[in-house]
Amino acid sequence: MKILHSADWHLDAPISGKSDEQARFLRQELGKIPEKVATLAKKENCDLLLLAGDLFDGAYTKDSFRKVYEALESVRIPVFITPGNHDFCQPNSPYKAEMWPENVYIFDYPQMETVEVPGLDCTVYGAGFTAMDCPGLLEGFRANGKGKWQIGVLHADATNPSSDYCPVTPQQVRLSGLHYLALGHIHKNDSFRAGDTLCAWPGCPMGHGYDETGIKGVLLVELGEETSLRFLPLDGPKFFDEEVDVGADPKQTLAGKLPGVATEDFYRITFIGYSQDLDPDALKREFSHVKNLELRDKTIPEKDLWSAVGEDSLEGTYFSILHAGLDTESEALQRRIKLAAQISRQILDGQEVVLP
Repeated sequence: MKILHSADWHLDAPISGKSDEQARFLRQELGKIPEKVATLAKKENCDLLLLAGDLFDGAYTKDSFRKVYEALESVRIPVFITPGNHDFCQPNSPYKAEMWPENVYIFDYPQMETVEVPGLDCTVYGAGFTAMDCPGLLEGFRANGKGKWQIGVLHADATNPSSDYCPVTPQQVRLSGLHYLALGHIHKNDSFRAGDTLCAWPGCPMGHGYDETGIKGVLLVELGEETSLRFLPLDGPKFFDEEVDVGADPKQTLAGKLPGVATEDFYRITFIGYSQDLDPDALKREFSHVKNLELRDKTIPEKDLWSAVGEDSLEGTYFSILHAGLDTESEALQRRIKLAAQISRQILDGQEVVLP
C-alpha cells in the first residue's frame, strides 16, 4: 500500500516582513500546493492521501477552498483530514461550512475515530482539533480494526511531551498498535520508530520565511513487510539563511554561497568577521540574478582590529605583540599574523569563528 502524507499548507497565511511583490509571489505559490500534492499522489499511484492538519491558516478564502476541493476530488482515492490548531473545526471553518468531495473524510471530533477502508484492507484512525489547543489524543489508544494495515493521522506534537498541541510520546506510539502514524504541526520533517510503529511528519510543503529554511515537501509511505518512508521535495520557492565570514574578497565569498543561475528562491546572507568599506548594495547589484537576496552586514571595521594596541591590559599586550610582528617584508607572515588577530578578536567579541 502506498500513502502520500502532507500537512501544514497554511493557505491564506499572512506574509510578513516581505515587500508587496514578494508577498504576492509567495501567496501565489502557496495556492499551487493543493494541485502539486494531488499531482504527486496520482503520479506515485498512491492508495491513500493523509492530510495532517493546518491546511488553512485561520480565516480562509473561497478561492483557496476551491483549489483544495478540486485537487482532492481529482485524486479519486480516499483522503483523510485531521483539523489542526490553525484550522480547528468550528461552525465557520471550512470543515463545517463547506461541502467536500465524496472521497474526503474529515476527523472533526477530539476523540479517536475509526474508519474501515475494506477495499484497501486497512483501518484509518484520527481525531481533530476543535480549539487552538488540544490534549494528547493518543493517550490510552489501541488500534483494533479489522484491516491488515492500521494507520493513524493526527495534528500533533511528538517533540514536546508538555505541548499544548496534542502531545504524543514514544511510549504512546509504541503501544498504539499502528503500522504508521501520520502527524502534522512541526514544520521540519522528521520521523522515529517506536516498537512496530513508524511515526513521521512531513513538515510544511513550502516555507513562508527564514524560520522555515531548506527544501520542503511531502512523505511517500509504503506499507509492506517493512514500512518505508521517502521524502519527496515539492517544486516551489525556498528560503536559505546563512552567516558567513566575509573573507578577503566579499564578492568571491558571496559567489560561493549563491546559485550561478537566475532563481526566485530567498537568500539571506549575514556577513561577519572584519572588512574594509563593505558595500552590501553594490554586492546585490553584482548578483541581480538572485531576485530575492538580502545581505546583512555584521562585520567589524578592520581599523577596530587593533583597537586594543597600547592598552595596559593582557589583551592590549597580546595585540601589541601581534601588531609589532607586522613589521616584516614577508607577506605570508603578515597574512598569518592578521588572521591570528582576527580569530582572537572574534573569540573575544563572542563571534562564531569560521576557519579558512
